[in-house]
Parts: sequence; structure tokens; C-alpha cells
Amino acid sequence: MEQTSKSASDSGATTVVYVALVGNILVALTKIVAAVLTGSAGMASEAIHSVVDTGDELLLIYGIHRSRGAPDETHPFGYGRELYFWSFIVALLVFALGAVFSIGEGIGHILKPEPIQSSVISYAVLALAFLFEGSTWLFSLRKFRAAKGRLSFYQAFRLSKDPPTFMVLFEDTAALIGILIAALGTFASGALHRPELDGVASVAIGLLLAGTSLLLARESKSLLIGEQAYPSVRDSILKIACAEPRILNANGLITLQLAPDQIVAFLSLEFDDAMRAPEIEAQVLALEHKVCAAQPQVVSLFIKPQTQKTYEARSDQRFAAADRAAAHHA
Repeated sequence: MEQTSKSASDSGATTVVYVALVGNILVALTKIVAAVLTGSAGMASEAIHSVVDTGDELLLIYGIHRSRGAPDETHPFGYGRELYFWSFIVALLVFALGAVFSIGEGIGHILKPEPIQSSVISYAVLALAFLFEGSTWLFSLRKFRAAKGRLSFYQAFRLSKDPPTFMVLFEDTAALIGILIAALGTFASGALHRPELDGVASVAIGLLLAGTSLLLARESKSLLIGEQAYPSVRDSILKIACAEPRILNANGLITLQLAPDQIVAFLSLEFDDAMRAPEIEAQVLALEHKVCAAQPQVVSLFIKPQTQKTYEARSDQRFAAADRAAAHHA
């Protein structure tokens, strides 16, 4: 998945979320009315699902807005991780509100089944909901497909640094599948005269939301903890460093993704022994300029002069300390 520029990333993610928000508001209102008129457990689950999705989009918009805050004294690298924090909260809410309520509603209707009042209303509302959700799903799918390049959808999902793009796509996909489950539950409940099947559909929708929530939470948590930048970005930085005539070796590079468009990089370099401190300083400044020009998302580049031998020794010490800590906890 290619790293986009700041403006492209911001506008693309924000547009996807706003489109999803409008669609979810329309769907939620339609489903709420239908749930009240029909008394369907599956429809009630779908209504709650859409209300939760609407709240999720609002939280994502808030996270995007907060992540654009400028660096200050207490947050020298800015507020980029606000987006990852709120994305994680959204993933938890999908489970806590959507999945738990749907499963609880379904179990209640299985234990005390009640016939659906009007299947025609349910089908009409589900058809409208599928149309609204399908429109936002197609929009988010096009955006995600354009960003993923040649990667598979799962690879792009695992590598993505921009949660709103894949979260909206996953939520819309779950919503479309949930609508189909609700329709099937409504049909089975009436055709087989088994109203408890409507409750079974509600439980199935809850399990679907739980699975979606776990996937989204895992990826959001990984970004919140701190992931490396894209391999293409790391390769670019190392290539620029190695091309400098008075840099003997690029020993290693560590990057940290703060936001979709914000990266901090730590670079260990071995300089020519004949260079004096002012020359090394000038070389560092020139290298910073070249790296930031090639990769604008690198907001800070820290360079540590080291010989390759020293770098490898320090790396070995870090790995040994990690192994000792793991053995101690084991």
C-alpha cells in the first residue's frame, strides 16, 4: 500500500467517513421506524447496528480533526495518534454496543418469541437500507481499492496506516451482510411459523459484529502501540543515506508511524573518519532536507553517528536483554 501525501490522505479519509455518516443516518432512521412498526428482533438489531455505526463515524471525524493539532510543548510530535486512539474506541464500541445488544435482543426473542407484525414493511425497509448501505460501501471500496495498489485486500488491511479507510469498508460490509441475515430471519420466521428464528437472526448479526470488532480492534491497537512505516518509505530513506559520498554505511533504521501522514525516523550512520564535527553537522542537515523532500510524511529524523561494529554490539545487547526479560516472565 503506497503512502499518500498529507492532503490526499486527509481528504480521502474524511470524504469516506462523511459519505458513510450520511448513509448511516438515513439507514438508522429507516430501520428504527421499521423496528417499532414490526416488532422484529432482527430489525431492532439492525437499527442499533446503524445507530452505533453513525456514532462511530462521528468519533472518527472527531479523531481526524484532533489528529491535525499542531505540535506543542507537551506533545512535540503533534496529535497524530489521536486518530489511532479514537479508531480503537470505535472498534470497541462496535462490540460493546452493537454486538452485545444484538445478541441480548436475539436471546430474549428466542426465549419469548413474538410474531413479526408486518413482513412487508420489514422487506421494504431492508431493501432501502441495502440501497443506502450499498452506495456507501461502493464508495469506500473504490477508495480502498485505489489505495491498496497490487496488494490483496487482506494484505492492504494489515499494512494500512489509515484506519478510517478500512474501518468504514469493514463496517459497511458487515452492515450489508447483517441486512441479508435480517431478511433471511424475517422470511424464515414467517414461512416456517417459527418466530424464534427472528431471534436467531439477531444473534447471528451480533456474532458478525463481534468478529468485525475483533479484527478492527487488533489493527487499531497495533497502530496505537506503534508500527513501522511502509517498507517503501524505509527503503527510500536508506537509499538516500547510502547515496551520500561521505557516509560509509547506513547501519540501521527504525521508524514509528504516528499518523497516516506522520512518521518519526531514527537512523544510525557511519561517517567518514576524516570528517570534523561541523562537517558532520552540515551532512546531517543536508540529509534531513533530502529525506523530507522525498518523504514529506517524515516529520522528524534523528541521526546517530556510529560505527557498524558499535551498532551491531548495541543491537545484540538489546536483543539479549529482551530474551532475558522473556525468559524471566516465562
